[in-house]
Amino acid sequence: MSHQGNCRDNAVAESFFQLLKREKVRRRKYRTREEARRDVFEYIEMFYNPKRKHTNNGMLSPVDFEERQLKLEKVGV
Repeated sequence: MSHQGNCRDNAVAESFFQLLKREKVRRRKYRTREEARRDVFEYIEMFYNPKRKHTNNGMLSPVDFEERQLKLEKVGV
């Protein structure tokens, strides 16, 4: 929940849920809660997390960002 006086502390979560609704669940009818849960889980684990580029990490996907961080750690930067 947002704290009073700080409207941006929940911006990342709100952005994620907006994308989830727009790209995955809008206009979709799920027969069961389990079907919805599986569909959302698949979206998060198979697309959103590993592949989507994010503005808060230099427009890199999470996988690319982690690979870059590992290389930097090996070099000692």
